[in-house]
Amino acid sequence: MTSLILILLLSYLIGSIPTSIIMGKLMKGIDVRQFGSGNAGGTNAFRVLGWKAGLFVSLFDIAKGVFATVVISQIRIDKLPFDNETLVMVLAGLCAILGHTFTIFAGFKGGKGVAAGAGMIIGLYPSAFLFCLLVFTLVLVSTGIVSISSMTAAVSLPFIMLISNRLSGGQIDAGLIIFSFIIPLFIIYTHRTNIKRLINGEERSFDKIRLFRRKKKNS
Repeated sequence: MTSLILILLLSYLIGSIPTSIIMGKLMKGIDVRQFGSGNAGGTNAFRVLGWKAGLFVSLFDIAKGVFATVVISQIRIDKLPFDNETLVMVLAGLCAILGHTFTIFAGFKGGKGVAAGAGMIIGLYPSAFLFCLLVFTLVLVSTGIVSISSMTAAVSLPFIMLISNRLSGGQIDAGLIIFSFIIPLFIIYTHRTNIKRLINGEERSFDKIRLFRRKKKNS
């Protein structure tokens, strides 16, 4: 039982590293949560700190999910209470997502779990991540709005997993299937303020993506 507790705790702590907040302090001496959307995720880092910092924050946050899922989940001090290795990886990844969203290092106010969730999917089922990334990219180019793209990609995950499970003859672990249904609900929950802004027509889009769409339309 000690191994499982340590895995969950370390995964949460790794996920809790407030990447965008640290970058904001180092680069401009600011708390990124006081600017832009007020979120401590990669998207707001892009807006407030620039694309280089935003890219670094996004990649680092993805790495947190991968590290927790693939590396921390393998810690063994004593015997686990169950033998399902995939379930251990899922639990480790989920704790990293919770840490990313509710970071203990910044008053439990962090990102929205998308990047850490993406890292978790990479660690568990890389091909599913590629399909989700394709969905995210297509929606982002079409709308220019990251929140819609993130939620759409998350919602596509269980369908991707079910289709993959069918094609593989039911070989995907049940814990992974269950996880694929939990993530979209969590991502939608963390985007509840974005949903309100979308309904009110107040959600911001990325100017460069919008410009790309205009050029494409006019060509």
